[in-house]
Amino acid sequence: MGGAQRSNAVALLLVAAFIVGGSVAAAIIGGYRINLTPSEPLGLWRIVALDRSASAGDLVFICPPQMPVMREARERGYLRSGTCPSAVAPLIKTVIAVAGQQVEIGAGVTIDGRRVAFSALAERDGKGRPMKPYRGGIVPEESVFLHSPFRGSYDSRYFGPLPASGILGLAQQVLTYAP
Repeated sequence: MGGAQRSNAVALLLVAAFIVGGSVAAAIIGGYRINLTPSEPLGLWRIVALDRSASAGDLVFICPPQMPVMREARERGYLRSGTCPSAVAPLIKTVIAVAGQQVEIGAGVTIDGRRVAFSALAERDGKGRPMKPYRGGIVPEESVFLHSPFRGSYDSRYFGPLPASGILGLAQQVLTYAP
């Protein structure tokens, strides 16, 4: 390959990288996210503004705060790098309890005495490491308790309630696939 051809190839690669990088940046700024975890369907999602307080049943994007349990989750590989202030990707989870509700953790989760479907806890993660469940209690003011029906999901069963202030908005499927 001659010098001119090599220069053209490098220029073409730089243009392609700029286009891809610009597209990703525009998607993030426009409220689009790609989900690559099995907690919810894989694919393209959109963050839709939430102009009210979060309610049980809302599927939301939320940024987890910087706290010891989240740092450990990051070290274990449960959380990907991303745009949240804690440098992780936003989580997609369903709000199953809000401030004032009683959460009990046993073999599964109960909210105000009602068992939550698909809430069995894992004793060990995929690499055989022990999983420590949240102790349960009353969901604090301005907090939410989050869940995913996927058994291997890292959610409030393990990290407890999160501040509702971390909610970015409702999670809306755009182009997804549920394996």
